[in-house]
Amino acid sequence: MECQWKPDEQGLQQILHLLKESQSPDTSTQRSVQQKLEQLNQYPDFNNYLIFVLTKLKTEDEPTRSLSGLILKNNVKAHYQNFPNGVSDFIKNECLQNIGDSSPLIRATVGILITTIASKGELQNWPELLPKLCLLLDSEDYNTCENTTTKVLRVWNDMRGAFGALQKICEDSAEILDSDMLDRPLNVMIPKFLQFFKHSSPKIRSHAIACVNQFIISRTQALMLHIDPFIENLFALAGDEEPEVRKNVCRALVMLLEVRLDRLLPHMHNIIEYMLQRTQDQDENVALEACEFWLTLAEQPVCKEVLCGHLPKLIPVLVNGMKYSEIDIILLKGDVEEDEAIPDNEQDIRPRFHRSRTVAQQHEGGDSIEEEDDEDDLDDDETISDWNLRKCSAAALDVLANVFRDDLLLHILPLLKELLFHPEWLIKESGILVLGAIAEGCMQGMIPYLPELIPHLVQCLSDKKALVRSITCWTLSRYAHWVVSQPPDIYLKPLMTELLKRILDSNKRVQEAACSAFATLEEEACTELVPYLAYILDTLVFAFGKYQHKNLLILYDAIGTLADSVGHHLNKPEYIEMLMPPLIQKWNQLKDEDKDLFPLLECLSSVATALQSGFLPYCEPVYQRCVNLVQKTLAQAVLHQTQPEFYEAPDKDFMIVALDLLSGLAEGLGGNIEQLVARSNILTLMYECMQDKMPEVRQSSFALLGDLTKACFQHVKPCIANLMPILGTNLNPELISVCNNATWAIGEISIQMGSEMQPYVPMVLQQLVEIINRPNTPKTLLENTAITIGRLGYVCPQEVAPMLQQFIRPWCTSLRNIRDNEEKDSAFRGICTMITVNPGGVVQDFIFFCDAVASWMNPKDDLQEMFYKILHGFKNQVGDENWRHFSDQFPLPLKERLAAFYGV
Repeated sequence: MECQWKPDEQGLQQILHLLKESQSPDTSTQRSVQQKLEQLNQYPDFNNYLIFVLTKLKTEDEPTRSLSGLILKNNVKAHYQNFPNGVSDFIKNECLQNIGDSSPLIRATVGILITTIASKGELQNWPELLPKLCLLLDSEDYNTCENTTTKVLRVWNDMRGAFGALQKICEDSAEILDSDMLDRPLNVMIPKFLQFFKHSSPKIRSHAIACVNQFIISRTQALMLHIDPFIENLFALAGDEEPEVRKNVCRALVMLLEVRLDRLLPHMHNIIEYMLQRTQDQDENVALEACEFWLTLAEQPVCKEVLCGHLPKLIPVLVNGMKYSEIDIILLKGDVEEDEAIPDNEQDIRPRFHRSRTVAQQHEGGDSIEEEDDEDDLDDDETISDWNLRKCSAAALDVLANVFRDDLLLHILPLLKELLFHPEWLIKESGILVLGAIAEGCMQGMIPYLPELIPHLVQCLSDKKALVRSITCWTLSRYAHWVVSQPPDIYLKPLMTELLKRILDSNKRVQEAACSAFATLEEEACTELVPYLAYILDTLVFAFGKYQHKNLLILYDAIGTLADSVGHHLNKPEYIEMLMPPLIQKWNQLKDEDKDLFPLLECLSSVATALQSGFLPYCEPVYQRCVNLVQKTLAQAVLHQTQPEFYEAPDKDFMIVALDLLSGLAEGLGGNIEQLVARSNILTLMYECMQDKMPEVRQSSFALLGDLTKACFQHVKPCIANLMPILGTNLNPELISVCNNATWAIGEISIQMGSEMQPYVPMVLQQLVEIINRPNTPKTLLENTAITIGRLGYVCPQEVAPMLQQFIRPWCTSLRNIRDNEEKDSAFRGICTMITVNPGGVVQDFIFFCDAVASWMNPKDDLQEMFYKILHGFKNQVGDENWRHFSDQFPLPLKERLAAFYGV
């Protein structure tokens, strides 16, 4: 039988020697041991030796035995499917025999090994595992059997080992435990776990709750059947003396709030009182887990109703949680005021992800497509990016401010008064964070206090503590919208002046916070900043020479945002001379494979768009490098596909950012880009990119196609027959941004093609009509779809007009909100042309057409003439009496506007 396997003594000594050597601090020794261990993997029974050392060699020291088990665990991870049956059976058997080893270290190692084997899909091939673990839980018979200490200890060890393994199995294999494949073991396991909530050992109680907690979010049926005893047991443990137990109780209640609010509601008053206590728990892990409760509760519709009576107690607790703890200050080096000369630790620099270009309409709201949330705004302590009580309390206050709005101020304002002017910096700092956290939700109620508070905050920007200066930058950015709406000399100018000083602060954290805050101010202020451009550029360019690596990346963002915000006002020789040399110097320093190119390329894309012809002296090397980056990435992708063992997959972000910068160049330079396109193979490369598997690559290549179509159509036209079918297949609204850019590109192409667009209309029209009729489609996509349908109808009215009735209503409602511009103009000419071809198509929805016409501020004369003809034609057709009945349905502003502009 395989369990009778015995090691060869010489082999055993050799492996022990290796295990001892691998604990040597010398890296070259470790490397050679690593190689030898890899070689030994070729012998099938090598893994038998490893389990033997772990479980049988009680004379060896524990670290060596545990190491043997961990090497085995790695082998299981990497090669388990290649283990011979005899070997895997021997290992499984040994694990089950030794799960209750007297040493906590060996117990833990055996537990890890068991769960690693189970996670390889082995639960169904190891039928004795779960029954054995559950049996060990039941072995608590030491009260009845002869009560010897060793026996009691052995039983305890068995239970702890079994529970440790079960907890990990519940974490890793929750789904399979609830499936028919294993005959639903949870039906037995959950009632068993619930029994152990009352166990005398805190460790066992904690394991038991942690096991059950794995099944809350998925609403596992076995748990839902026992939901009431589960909640009762949780309440019984509310005051447990063990922090780990309290933490798991809080975690359970937070999850139950999401999935079984109905069961918690009857007890909600008591639960809230309990969570208030726990949010102030001495143990920070418990407090953090409890604080999550307020974040989750804020998302529930009942929040206002159940929480309003508790706000006087809750708000001070959250505010108190927003103070830096001593540990935070140590981690943040809060006592180091000047660190600008210390180079950054590369590990601290978060990877940046480029967001591909999305083409959006200009309208009042100016919203763009968001397929993913922005990073959490409240992350003011980038360096301790671990979620902690301070951040959780601030986030909770932020969401509650959005629920209770100005009602919250009743409880906050008395506290704020005390905090904001407190002599102790730590308390003042937390007050400034509170002020920032409530900005979004309580803005209306805060307005009367802002004329006093904003100047106070501007003063705090020069506080002697760096942590106060940095949080003040963030909080001021949350009120930027209000600042910009006031007389600039009183608020904007002093704020901007102080923020620019902070951009040149001697503390890196302050530099970072100031740069981010300034970018927010730029977005809000836009052209209000034009009078101060020289001063702003002076500061940002000076920062180039001052910043370490991490903050440089944020500086690029501030410069790009400035270019987006002031647009062509940046195109002055003196500004270009200040800004371009440092950017081009960085551009020349960076290698093609350096990821710092991402933010720099994004920045240059915005700058090129803003500078327009002012970018011409710099465009050739920039254009050439972008084309090279695209070509290189495509070539590497081909190599990886054909020989994956020799070539790594390329990082396609390089290609995406390059395509976006080429779009920026095309948009900024317009016709001036023609010669560069003529001398390069960009259209061939773009054709490849349009067929890439990665949606973001397609998204950016469609944006570039649209921009090149506008800038130099003579080069695009010969490729249209190849490009149009690809655009047609990408009109899939499941990938919103890809679909959006493809739609926009089709519209641009149709304007250039004119009636030659005819053969391509059938490839795209049906999908466009489906998209515009789809519920919950984002605004930007609806607008672009409507414009493209209008443009297609303008150049090929005979082909598009027969479908008019299918899209006229959503078409009109989509375009009534966008500003007058060229795209809107061409779309409306199209709709008028189609109505002339097929007047019946608009009859049922004519009121929507009237409303859309009235949305124009200043249509061009000939377009206004088209509107006039259609409105009067319709009125004459139906007669005065019917028209009066019809126009009586109009809202008054619409009636007045049509009468004033069109005399109907």
